[in-house]
Amino acid sequence: MRIGLFGGSFDPPHEGHALVSRLALTRLRLDRLWWLVTPGNPLKDTQGLASLDARIAAARKTARDPRIVVTGLEADIGARYTADTLRFLHRRCPGVQFVWIMGADNLLQFHRWRRWEEIMRTTPIAVIDRPGATLKAASARAALRFPGARIREREAPLLATATPPALVYLHGPRSPSSSTALRRKAGR
Repeated sequence: MRIGLFGGSFDPPHEGHALVSRLALTRLRLDRLWWLVTPGNPLKDTQGLASLDARIAAARKTARDPRIVVTGLEADIGARYTADTLRFLHRRCPGVQFVWIMGADNLLQFHRWRRWEEIMRTTPIAVIDRPGATLKAASARAALRFPGARIREREAPLLATATPPALVYLHGPRSPSSSTALRRKAGR
């Protein structure tokens, strides 16, 4: 089983999340993709964050694909950091090939994540192109720290079986939607 893991606040979820998911499912040849709706991003202000239940319900309406599973797993297992979630999943599901999915904008600040090098060494990562981050992503600290990790985009279907550190950049249709902009528009 090949499962993509797409973590985030999903506050609110939007068509850009679904677009990224469909791209990852297709290009990486994943069997499933899990949206890991986080209880709260440690790098962001969580004041005003919609409830976890509300975000999960909205994410399920947005996902609209039977291969996408929306979950509050991190709250269920008490994980605050991605590295803890991945450690849990690798232990509990030893036969599953997990791939971490992130936007290129997140790669730019990935070095700020707790135990980011551990994440790179344990889980292949797919970086999805995002407006405004295309040219900057290659010079991200994580990309520079693991220069031999990058595989060619045409080899993306091999990522799930690659030995970490392994990283692929995926380009495709992009959405200008952002949760931040949607919250501002809603007055939150």
